[in-house]
Formats: sequence, C-alpha cells, structure tokens
Amino acid sequence: MKSISQIIIREWKRILSIPNFYVILLVIPPVLFLFYGFIYQKQFAKELPMAVWDEDQSSISRMLTDMMEQNENIHFTQNAFSNAEIEKLMKEGKIFGAIHFPKNMESDVKKNHQSNITLYTNGAYLVPAKMIYKGAAEIIIKGGLAVVLQKAEKQGMSAEKANVLVQPIKLNTTVLYNPEFNYQMYLTPGLITVGLQMALIVASVLILNLEFKKNTIDELLKISKSSSEIVVGKMLAHLCIAWILFMLVAFIVFPVFELGKPKTDFNFFLIYTLMALACIGIGMMISAISNNLLFVTDVALFFTSPAFVFSGFTFPRWAMPWYDQFYADIMPYTHFLDGFIKLYFMELPFTYATPEVLKLLVFSGITFPTAIIFFQKSINRHLKNDQG
Repeated sequence: MKSISQIIIREWKRILSIPNFYVILLVIPPVLFLFYGFIYQKQFAKELPMAVWDEDQSSISRMLTDMMEQNENIHFTQNAFSNAEIEKLMKEGKIFGAIHFPKNMESDVKKNHQSNITLYTNGAYLVPAKMIYKGAAEIIIKGGLAVVLQKAEKQGMSAEKANVLVQPIKLNTTVLYNPEFNYQMYLTPGLITVGLQMALIVASVLILNLEFKKNTIDELLKISKSSSEIVVGKMLAHLCIAWILFMLVAFIVFPVFELGKPKTDFNFFLIYTLMALACIGIGMMISAISNNLLFVTDVALFFTSPAFVFSGFTFPRWAMPWYDQFYADIMPYTHFLDGFIKLYFMELPFTYATPEVLKLLVFSGITFPTAIIFFQKSINRHLKNDQG
C-alpha cells in the first residue's frame, strides 16, 4: 500500500505538470462542457422560416396560414409564386419549408371534391424538416376536420354526433422522459459524456509509455518494480481525476444548464465510475503494448471519435450492419449510454442497469490484467538492458 500511495501521489504531480495530461484532462473538458451547453441553450428550434404559395387566396387558405403561424415551429417569412421560387429560397438558405394552397381549393371543398395541399420540406436538414412536417400536418388535418364538421352541422347534425362522425377514433399521445423534445436535455448530457470517454482514453494511452519517452522509468522503478502495483497506483490517480470531472459535470455544468437530476446523482456516479475504469483500462492496455506515442494517440482518437455515432444515441444500433454493431460493443461509451439513459433520463433503480454494469466490468477485467502483463515485460526488458 505504501508503494501504491507513492505512485498515486507521483502520478498526480505528473498530471499537473505534463501538458499531455493536464490539457487533455483539466483544460479541454470544462471548455467543451460549456461549449456543448451553450449550443443548445435555446432548448428548442422554434419559428423555422417558411414560405407560403397561396394560389387560392380564400378564407380557408388564410385560416390555415394563420393557424400554422400560431404553431411554435413555424414562421412565415416569404411569399412564393412558383415551385422554382421555393427551390431557389431553399438553396439560398432563406427557408426550411413551404406550403402551397392550389387554385379553387375553397370551391372544391364546398363541392365535396378533394383538394391537395403541398408541403415542401428540406430533407437535407432532417430535424427542421420533421418539425415543420409535424407542425403543419397537425394543423392541416385539424383544418380539414373542421371544414367537414362545419358542413355536417349546417346539414342539421348535432355537434356531438358530427364530431363522432368526423373523427370516430381519436388518438391520444403521451411522450415520456423528454415530453417537450428539449434538445438541451437530450443532446448536452450525451455530448458531455462522450467527451469524457475521449479525454480519459486519450490521456490513458500515455500513462505507461510516457515513462520511457521522458526517461522517468528508473525513478518509477525505485518505488516499485511490480507492474501490478504501478498499474493500480496510476489507475487510482487517474480515477480521482475522473471523479473531479464528474463533480464538475454533475454539480456545476448540469445545474447551470438546468439539467441536474439530484435523485439520479448516485446512480449516475456509479455507472460513470465503471465507464471511467473501462476507459482507463483500455488506455493503459494500449500504452503497455506500444511505446510509440504517435501510434497510440492515433489509435485512441480513431477508437473514440465515432463513439457518439455508433452508440445508438442518434440512430438505433439494431438497424446498423453487424460489423458496426460489433464496433459499438467494443466501446465502453455504448454500454454506459444504455445504462445512463435508464438511470438518468428514465430515473430507474440501479438494478435496471445490471446488464450494462456487467459489460463495463468485463472491460476492466480484461484490460487491466493485459496491461499488467505487457508492462511487466517492458520493465523486465528495461532492467535487463540496464544490467547488460
């Protein structure tokens, strides 16, 4: 324990004095956390600019336009007079969508003829397109039902009976865990935690081989020649830094952006600690296997960079090809995210995250013993060269 304590203290000093460590672990993460938080500070993408192409110029087209203008997702900023003009406005980035009311729409409705309203959306911007479609479709459907309801009432049918006739089946929707579709609540925690994985792994790939690069290995071996003691001591030192980052996130960043959920803090801490151990273990294993700093850094960046995409946060993993699913499974963040959604977003008891906990433990169970074996070989080789 004395040797391990000395290694921990020594590693803390190295973290605070070597730029490779303190920039990656203590400077970049807080900047990124604030940067991610401010990106989605508005929480919702509201009043998306749209154009209206009204060839009917009727009371119904004006009513539907006014109803859509009241929707928080839609704001009419342009008038258009052709399909080509709508495309031109989209290409110039002035609008995200448009609505077209055809000629004789009102007269067709009065004659019980179907009239086709066209909604234009820009699929190159997937999220705004879906938001415009959702807002406009609801209003057009309601407007169509209102016209039919009004005609039925004029024919002498009671309002109650007419309402049942027009809409015999009514759909009620209930959205759980993020009912307002708050983008800050949804994306900021995910981006921050994937940033933590990247920082921990990139820093960890330098933990062991940097001793040889900076010619400080002999100083370390004076404390202990046991790779297990060295790996455990350095791991605990970096885990403490990971806990400092957790406190920054949970008790400063999240409250500042109103993302804090005090009831989930302890469970969040447990699942985060397991991810941190898995990340440090992967980094130390790579660091023990290769002394080439450029190579191990490239491996770390290549391994961690696509974590957000492959994790299933924005696209379900089951819909990915099997090789992408395999790649996702070998990243700690994937399993952390599954547990994090259960414990943080859904506020479930910790037992619900048992499968993710076991998977994260497998990472630590494989990587740390592997790092110990390979680093002991490096130590023995170094001592043999010194004796020679």
